[in-house]
Amino acid sequence: MSSLKRTISTRTTRLTARASPYNSGVTLFESDVDSSASPRRSKRIKVETKVEEVMDTKSLPNAAASGSQKPTSKRTANKSPRKAKPVQQALEVPHPAPERWRETYNTIKQMRSRITAPVDTMGCDQAQFKETDPKSRRFATLISLMLSSQTKDEVTDAAVSKLRAALGGSLTVDRLIAADDAVIAEAIGKVGFWRRKTEYIKKAAQRLRDDFDSDVPKTVDELCSLPGVGPKMAFLTLHVAWNLNVGIGVDVHVHRITNRLGWHKPPTKNPEETRLNLQSWLPTELHREINHMLVGFGQVICLPVGPRCDQCELSTNGLCPSVQKPSKSKSRKAVILASATSSSESLPKIEVEIEAEESKSILYTMPSPSSPGIKREEAW
Repeated sequence: MSSLKRTISTRTTRLTARASPYNSGVTLFESDVDSSASPRRSKRIKVETKVEEVMDTKSLPNAAASGSQKPTSKRTANKSPRKAKPVQQALEVPHPAPERWRETYNTIKQMRSRITAPVDTMGCDQAQFKETDPKSRRFATLISLMLSSQTKDEVTDAAVSKLRAALGGSLTVDRLIAADDAVIAEAIGKVGFWRRKTEYIKKAAQRLRDDFDSDVPKTVDELCSLPGVGPKMAFLTLHVAWNLNVGIGVDVHVHRITNRLGWHKPPTKNPEETRLNLQSWLPTELHREINHMLVGFGQVICLPVGPRCDQCELSTNGLCPSVQKPSKSKSRKAVILASATSSSESLPKIEVEIEAEESKSILYTMPSPSSPGIKREEAW
């Protein structure tokens, strides 16, 4: 607590006698005022505050060596950077495998083989095929995944292509670092949170150049140390860029669908909880393919709003506890079934329109009639 010191000024007056220079019979008296005293009586309170200076204990060794110590305030004391927390890889207590999960998984996989979803042609794994250099392929995969957050595959694919063109025809670390922020922002302006992603991919490229020899890291923790990269992106990057299967990439589709299937008891609250649950019981050989399979399934059948349960075999086989009644809205997308052409390319392509009330279409690819195990259109 600050100490208060009350100071009251006083004035001392002394009279000095001297003879008048004009008349020796006259004595003059002059006042001699103490110069140190205030000329006016003051009732002000003088407040003296004791300021405690805090030494920065981290700088004491250096200061002792230099022979001088400079006090620093607590507010300006330098804090060491927070160390990144390693990504959790396993649960302490594994989640039990759901009943009939294998039957459910195989049913989705069979349906998925007959669906051409946006992720199949415009997913993040497609960005690498337009690059020739191995490092550029891996970098293009990472950039595509970073741009894909909160963005549809169609928009992400177009943004990656536009960014590649803006950088001179190839996505490389050096070209991205050298590019002006305005050029990058113009190229990726259609993706969600494009301002933040412009900053993230620029800083990530600088980190790759400075710390990883201009290449994509090969561990989850190193990838997650890059700005704008989370566990989902890290696992998928390792799958595609390095062919490393070290975990499951869980996005909103995987999180939503596995909860609808009742695979989590209790239901998980976020994709990270979903990932840890799935990794605890799903066979390792399925960790890589489940993301691509469920993303396409979620884009076409198990939609976030108004899922197409009327087109899903899980509902007819009693494998989904979250079956919803089909919507009667006239704005529903038309579903077009198409038979796959054979290798000879000579067979005609057959399209059957089930609902003709919407201009947009979803393409289902059905096996050719000669394929074993073919099902009639009415069955799914």
